[in-house]
Amino acid sequence: MNLPKGLDLSLMQTKWGAILDPVLGNPSLQCRILSNVSLVAGSNTINHGLGKNLQGWRIVRQRSAASVYDNQDNNSKPDLTLILVSSAAVVVNLEVF
Repeated sequence: MNLPKGLDLSLMQTKWGAILDPVLGNPSLQCRILSNVSLVAGSNTINHGLGKNLQGWRIVRQRSAASVYDNQDNNSKPDLTLILVSSAAVVVNLEVF
């Protein structure tokens, strides 16, 4: 997509805002990588450090076989922590946003 050219400043700001705001508003752009997080089999509470409610998470590196899912629906502190349930002990890197 090309940015519009030859427009007055006010119109350019409006057009550019319409193009860039959805991209800049993507919550995954405001993420943190948590490296070497050791999970035990069962429930694990991890401080995500975002200072706001967690929007999502993903494993970006997993060092052994395990099934991992979250229990955020039962988390009383979503602004501070992420609750992950693992089927086995595993070390992961997490992207949180």
